[in-house]
Amino acid sequence: MHLLQPEFAIPPEEALDFAARRGFGLVTCFDGERPIGSQVPFVLRRDGASPVVQFHVTRLNPLAALADGAREFLLVANGPDTYISNDWYARADNVSTWLYEAVHLTGPARRLELAANRGHGDALLAVAEARVPPKPPWGLATMEPGKREAMLAGIVSIEIAVARVEGQRKHNQLKPDEDHLAIVRMLEARGEPNGLEIARRMREARPHLPY
Repeated sequence: MHLLQPEFAIPPEEALDFAARRGFGLVTCFDGERPIGSQVPFVLRRDGASPVVQFHVTRLNPLAALADGAREFLLVANGPDTYISNDWYARADNVSTWLYEAVHLTGPARRLELAANRGHGDALLAVAEARVPPKPPWGLATMEPGKREAMLAGIVSIEIAVARVEGQRKHNQLKPDEDHLAIVRMLEARGEPNGLEIARRMREARPHLPY
């Protein structure tokens, strides 16, 4: 990840928390000729010496063959983002920009054995179902056994041993209070969901301002 400013960096543990909460992102890998990528849900574990990301793809997905234990994969988890026009600032002569949050996790990826698919599926569903209360969580155990086993046989579970954690949060940290306040007010007035979320986090960063 190209770090625009040190002030924008998200500390590694906070970046891992961000990725775990997001649970969905773009996985990419270079196959020697071109980049390959897929959007995937994932689970992140921190119960060992280093973080581990686990996700799955269909058996026909090129990423399955590339996960050889040596080749590095990149997982990108994005948060809210919003465009900022140059004439929204309080001061003149600013430049338009984009505010956003993102985390990059990089490391060697390996395919897991077929027997691991059920445990991966259970873990992934447990995290996802916890996000949609109130209802009894749905799980693989409720599926018709033949259909469940056919579904599990059709996927490849992949594990990334995370070697690098890079996070960036660009929320106009380098702007003075008058510009910070003007941007928050404009984002809240526009009411666009991503912009509202950025505005909320900007408020938290400078709670002393008269919003």
